[in-house]
Amino acid sequence: MSWDFETEPEFQKDLDWIDKFVREEVEPLDYVLGHPYDVRDPKRNKLVRPLQAEVRKRKLWACHLGPELGGQGYGQIKLALMNEILGRSRFAPIVFGCQAPDSGNAEILAHYGTPDQKKRFLQPLLDNEIVSAFSMTEPQGGADPKVFKTKAELRGDDWVINGEKWFSSNAHLASFLIVMAVTDPQAKEYERMSMFIVPKETPGVEILRNLGVGTHESEGSHAYIRYSDVHVPKDAMLGPRGGAFVVAQTRLGGGRIHHAMRTIGQVRKAFDMMCERVLSRETQGSRLADKQMVQEKIADSWMEIEQFRLLVLRTAWKIDRYKDYLKVRRDIAAVKALMPKVFHDVASRALFLHGSLGATGEMPFVEQVIQSFHMGLADGPTEVHKITLARQVLRDYKATDGLFPSQHIPKLRAAALKKYADRIELEVANQ
Repeated sequence: MSWDFETEPEFQKDLDWIDKFVREEVEPLDYVLGHPYDVRDPKRNKLVRPLQAEVRKRKLWACHLGPELGGQGYGQIKLALMNEILGRSRFAPIVFGCQAPDSGNAEILAHYGTPDQKKRFLQPLLDNEIVSAFSMTEPQGGADPKVFKTKAELRGDDWVINGEKWFSSNAHLASFLIVMAVTDPQAKEYERMSMFIVPKETPGVEILRNLGVGTHESEGSHAYIRYSDVHVPKDAMLGPRGGAFVVAQTRLGGGRIHHAMRTIGQVRKAFDMMCERVLSRETQGSRLADKQMVQEKIADSWMEIEQFRLLVLRTAWKIDRYKDYLKVRRDIAAVKALMPKVFHDVASRALFLHGSLGATGEMPFVEQVIQSFHMGLADGPTEVHKITLARQVLRDYKATDGLFPSQHIPKLRAAALKKYADRIELEVANQ
């Protein structure tokens, strides 16, 4: 039997270096640079490229990828321990080559891209010379692909895409988009759609507007896109025709657990600031830290963070063990459903305990609370994941045929008396 909560010493050295490097070199970038994904910004590149080079030198670049793609092929446990540090900074995933959606899109290209596509898109993406977007959700159907209306029709040697996509993050900075479109409307629900790689400069790709989430995105980075007679060649399809769901799972399972890993970093950041604050401020004759209602908020936050972190790490361990996201589907759903609540509750307490300062843009809590709601929508709304979790859990149970529950006490008592009748009678006779 093996049961361990320790990190191997050699990898712990890497984590210690990552922690110091992110704190001292990467987190300050959040306050002096604009969008982390803007590879065209010379100021950004002047500061970010040397840090990326240092990460490469330490062999910690794009660790989620296999050695054939320039990574270390780390399992989810190691990635979890790394990402909970990287989650503290907007720039850390970029500096370490593991930013979403590029990380998931790279995995799709690695699995399904043609040699030409890998040369044109994958390698520059891995090197962070370009960035990408995942264009899936739609304005009328949100994240429910069963009601998507964007279509791709085969005309001669081209696929022609028409429709609208909503919340295609970073599309305004992307060199290409991976687009999910209906190719076989009469097929079964989960076999109607296919994936396509679409260079952003393709005629007919129009960003109608960019939407911002929270307070830090003044210009917005989540695109509302219209595709009007967008022609792409036959080999622009990624994976088999009608196989969009299978292709999507290449990125979504890992993406959801990685979101949770990075969220731990944000939640801990809020918790650290909360603890510092209550130890530093006095009111009504004593420190905030000495007041029992404040102590309750600290205790609740600590317990929720630790419970959530253990669930994330156990889920990561199961992914490493089974090498099959479907076998860990309910665990991933549980992590995804719990993540926004923990984030929201801890950030809200931190905001409140900072008083009026906490409600201003001079502290990060308002932004974190808004992001917690975004986390409850990204990669599928919380309610959908709870439904998935419940259905997966109930598969391990069966109904009883009897009038009363199987654990009905009178029934159990009668069965126990019958089981031990001979011994009970013998004991009575010997008294």
